[in-house]
Amino acid sequence: MAMTLTLPATLRTRIAVIDVMRGLVMLIMLFDHVRETVFLHHQVSDPMDAAHVDPALFFTRLAAHFCAPMFVFLTGLSAWLYAHPAAGNRSAAGFLFKRGLLLVLLELVFVNFAWSGAFPPAVLYLQVIWVIGLAMMALAVLHQLPLRLLVLLGLAIIAGQHLLTGLHAKQGSLAYDVLTVLLQRGYLVADGAMKIKVSYPLLPWIGVIVLGYAAGPLYARGLSVERRRRLLLALGTGSLLLLAVLRGFNIYGETLPWVEGDTALRTAMSVLNFTKYPPSLDFLLFTLGFGLLGLAWLESLDNWFTRACATFGGAPMFYYLLHLYLLLAIGITLTAVLGANHGARYGVAHIWQVWLIALTLMPMLYFPCRAFANYKRASKQAWVRYF
Repeated sequence: MAMTLTLPATLRTRIAVIDVMRGLVMLIMLFDHVRETVFLHHQVSDPMDAAHVDPALFFTRLAAHFCAPMFVFLTGLSAWLYAHPAAGNRSAAGFLFKRGLLLVLLELVFVNFAWSGAFPPAVLYLQVIWVIGLAMMALAVLHQLPLRLLVLLGLAIIAGQHLLTGLHAKQGSLAYDVLTVLLQRGYLVADGAMKIKVSYPLLPWIGVIVLGYAAGPLYARGLSVERRRRLLLALGTGSLLLLAVLRGFNIYGETLPWVEGDTALRTAMSVLNFTKYPPSLDFLLFTLGFGLLGLAWLESLDNWFTRACATFGGAPMFYYLLHLYLLLAIGITLTAVLGANHGARYGVAHIWQVWLIALTLMPMLYFPCRAFANYKRASKQAWVRYF
């Protein structure tokens, strides 16, 4: 069991709650990745087609929207804790840059292979691990700015991104490549033996990781649990109230306005249908708003489930690679044993089967993650910290 969970309650809630939240969103992510393994024949677009997508599939995908924003936000928050240990402040630049570079390399080699099962893949997708790595490398430079300036920078990036959506450049030009990497999802290389596609544009995620770092003082040793909870509740509630105004009246912050559907459920789905690639202002207000409320709520919880989440959250990169390769093996095995029933792969017929498979995999992933988390705490080797 994670060592932090055996420490006094005040310390557990201050630091281990971050691992609990990280582990929770990683488990939610598992449902979506199982979907992409055995339910891909019911593909969803971005944004999802709220008028026609099965509600169970819609809300399964919607739940997964919390994963990337909270993970990036917590990465920034954890960087602040790294830079402010008990022994005194230190620069996090080296750690952030080296770990960010490692994540980029892992995305290019190991993560892409896990998704495609081929090396080199026909399409090299630059996805969430790639963008977290680049965001960490950006934070390696930006974290030395004053916290108030970081807050303003993060808010300006997230809220101001929509003012740049009208920018266009000729494909093949340097300007096009820069826009694609920063803000407009698309192909960097559209032809040839291996195409390269940016799935996660970078700029908004820099805003998220910067705000996460700026939120670090909420977990300073001198701040009481009750004050931290009040601040988290205020920030989370404020984010959702702002979302209610912006989204409710289709004012700003989302490229796709909501419309009235055939039923109240379809209307609600349209309202909740946010753009993820790149993450819109409304998307981030929704996910980070509820995420902040979740952090406040988790302060008061200590049970077998939160401890299990903390174990997963204590070995995030190990879990991520392990679950992808496990899903790759499952996909290959199911196709080999049961046969391809949807194109070149095997797929299940119902979304509840996706949920069941994900729940079944959780204990299978728990014990290796617990073993690695124990090894990580005991080991003095520097490389272990990066996983």
